[in-house]
Amino acid sequence: MPEIMVNGSPVQVSEAGWLDDIREWTEAIAEAIAAAEGVSLTEEHWDVIRVVRAHFDEYGMVPEQRILMKLLKEKFGADRSTQTYLYQLFPHGVLKQGNKIAGLPRPKGCS
Repeated sequence: MPEIMVNGSPVQVSEAGWLDDIREWTEAIAEAIAAAEGVSLTEEHWDVIRVVRAHFDEYGMVPEQRILMKLLKEKFGADRSTQTYLYQLFPHGVLKQGNKIAGLPRPKGCS
């Protein structure tokens, strides 16, 4: 089983780099997954990560794209909730990269 090293400890991930046990997620793990994805996390990335994790904690599922955009618009305004904005943060898509970095389960249809 593949793994990534985080602070000197191995963390199990899937072949595609998704965290095997979402309960293990930490910000350090997020940084390691982001680095493997070629993403340098900024505060704007963390804002999105916190929103998707809060939605998952409340509803037990990752938010669909339109729901995420609505949540981001309510919290941060229209300029930080567009697809263009999200693709600037997560070039391979927020549903794939954002949820992966947030340590959440892979949404259906994401590789």
